[in-house]
Formats: sequence, structure tokens, C-alpha cells
Amino acid sequence: MGIEDYGGGQTARADVLVVTTNDVPGYQVTQVIGEVFGLTVRSRHLGSQIGAGLKSMVGGELKGLTKTLVETRNQAMERLVEQARARGANAVLMMRFDVSEAADVGTEVCAYGTAAVISET
Repeated sequence: MGIEDYGGGQTARADVLVVTTNDVPGYQVTQVIGEVFGLTVRSRHLGSQIGAGLKSMVGGELKGLTKTLVETRNQAMERLVEQARARGANAVLMMRFDVSEAADVGTEVCAYGTAAVISET
């Protein structure tokens, strides 16, 4: 697996800018729309669980689980952007991820932030 299998985030063509900061240099917030989030829950695959169990005995990265988590985070991020776009935002400020166990059957990943309209100063 190459580095592209572990990447995430936005493409350069994104019409909704997502940042982890409170503001964007060179831009002003003209409207705060409110909280938006993207949520996904992934079940555990039996094969990857067995492989992870075996790998944990000898140590090292669990590459299959890492790739699954990256895909899950990307899906949550896509849903966050879709929700922001649908509400008229062109930016999401203070974006964060939250990851938790979902009733012992999978992993819940939530991307959340503040939808806003920004314009160049």
C-alpha cells in the first residue's frame, strides 16, 4: 500500500473549505450558519479482526484497520461537506473528528464543525 492509501482531507477543487482553525487568513466570516456534522458507523470485518489479532501478537501496524479507518474518516468528512453545502455554507470552521465504539459491533466516526460563509477581505 502506498501513501495514497493513508491520505485524507480535501482536494484542491473543493467548493467548501474545511479548516481546523477558528478563522481563515485573508477571509472574513460574513455569516455563521451553525453546527454541521457527518457521521458514519462501520462494522468490523471478521477477516480483518482475525488478522489484527494475529498481528497484535507480534507487533506492528495493523494496515488493514488503518486503511479502513482512513476510508471511514473520509466518508464522514464527505458527509460533513455535503451538509454544509446544503445549508449554504462555503466553509466549515473548527472541524474535528470524534471516534468511538458503537455497541461493540463497529466504530463510529463523526466529523463536526461550524458551517459559515466566508469572503475575501
